[in-house]
Amino acid sequence: MFSKINHVAIVSENYAKFYQAVFGMKPSNLERAARAVTVGDGYVGLNINPRRAGRSAGLDHFGIQVEDCETAFERMRKKYPTARWLKRPANRPFAGISANDPDGNVFDISQKDMSNRTAIYVENDGKPNPRHINHVALRTMNPDDTAEFYRDVFELAPGNKRAGDPNHYLTDGHVTLVVMPWQIEDYDGTGIVAAGMDHIGFKVENVETVKADVAEIAANNPRLAPSPLGTGKEGAALAKLFERSCPLGQHRFADPDGVLIDIMAD
Repeated sequence: MFSKINHVAIVSENYAKFYQAVFGMKPSNLERAARAVTVGDGYVGLNINPRRAGRSAGLDHFGIQVEDCETAFERMRKKYPTARWLKRPANRPFAGISANDPDGNVFDISQKDMSNRTAIYVENDGKPNPRHINHVALRTMNPDDTAEFYRDVFELAPGNKRAGDPNHYLTDGHVTLVVMPWQIEDYDGTGIVAAGMDHIGFKVENVETVKADVAEIAANNPRLAPSPLGTGKEGAALAKLFERSCPLGQHRFADPDGVLIDIMAD
């Protein structure tokens, strides 16, 4: 395909080893402790960026690797003039350019032969681990138009969905971008979460095995315990919203910083 989803980024106040412990993601041999921590599942990189003043913690953005950046830019110029892009500092090993879609969602663009691509983004061999990122989801005000943008510009292919499902599922053949509608009414009875990145989905060999592993890891190291999901009335309402919004997951929880995760079995 013309493009692939090559990374997901989290902004965090700590460098928990949660994703290594639970999902078997591996760090780069070139990791620098003073910078972002990057781990990979063999296909997708997960970047855990340090939180800076004025920046919110949580699931932040995803990145797309393309065959040719100029082709993508030309498509954006012709049909999506509000979609803009910005060259990023050379010390980022995963993205040469950051951009926004027409609905204001930020994502990264890289090209296979960009000189700044290093670390896990060249070490991933394209063979995913048994536990690997399967989808990444965002909530947006105009999901139909947003999905059209990612189809037109990046040639992500529409996936199957059930009748009446308001989501769009766009795939590179391995990872799916789930574009979900954001409506303020959905947050009745719970804290309102702004539009933007929503959750990460993992495919695993067995859901019950992962649940048992998470419990054991949390018992051995409380700092790797998942943030509670569904506690209290507001938490329960948000957990129900999560469950009904994305039908792909079979079990839902959160990482230690509260980033939402769902998992499904092969």
